[in-house]
Amino acid sequence: MTPAGAAARTGGPGLREGGFALLLVLWSMALLALIGTQVAATGRAEALLAANLRTAAMAEAAADGAVHQAVFHLLAPPEQRWPADGMERALPLPGGAAALLRIESEQGKVNPNLATSPLLQALLLQLGAEPRAAAGLAAAILDWRTAGLRPRPGGAKEPQYRAAGRDHAPPGRPFESLEELGLVLGMTPPLLARLAPFLSIHQGAEPDPRFAAPPVLQALRAAQGGEDDLAADPDAAPVVTITAAVALPGGARFTRRAVVRLGPGGRGRGWQVLEWGVPDSLP
Repeated sequence: MTPAGAAARTGGPGLREGGFALLLVLWSMALLALIGTQVAATGRAEALLAANLRTAAMAEAAADGAVHQAVFHLLAPPEQRWPADGMERALPLPGGAAALLRIESEQGKVNPNLATSPLLQALLLQLGAEPRAAAGLAAAILDWRTAGLRPRPGGAKEPQYRAAGRDHAPPGRPFESLEELGLVLGMTPPLLARLAPFLSIHQGAEPDPRFAAPPVLQALRAAQGGEDDLAADPDAAPVVTITAAVALPGGARFTRRAVVRLGPGGRGRGWQVLEWGVPDSLP
């Protein structure tokens, strides 16, 4: 028997090397197929992400445009002006979608930086607070926003906060947000949730009875000794909250909430943006 024949029968080095090479080729092809699948999947995911970002940006732009459209109608002549009545209205958008707009007046709300103690106390009573708690909380709100070391009767300054285990004290300046009211000694989250819809730090005068909700209207009457003749400030610049919600056919959604003062603003405009955000980031 020749050496070549013996090698063929016993699977000599040539066959073993050929089989190993074939195995390497098969593994390489499988690896390349796997890499190709991963690349394709990543490409599809990135394309989907880009599409989602694009539609989200379109929804945000549409909501912002709806807010500006609302301002335009609020500044229109009286016969064409949209009322700040809190009613929902649909603004058509290209592609068959619509922005749902709601315009609410801030003029009927109570400004915690300007309100008197009797008005705050009366409003708290309207919202279910106990008389003693309402009196103390109203005093504490005034103590928070005014400078000085001595608290009002029933109020609270730094010693009272320290005694209650608080690591903060009244800053002696106006409230910068409604959320800050949650830091006032005696305020609870449930009470603040009931109180916040009737407050506005942008209302520059006494609440206008024409726009006031029933609890505010009753509080105004109580604070003024039961008078029914409640006058509005004719010089107060209107302040409104505009909420625009957009839902596009592709599923993208966005809601813009803006607080706007209608009157001379910056850069020669007839209005001024006081707050610009999304719901839940603004009171």
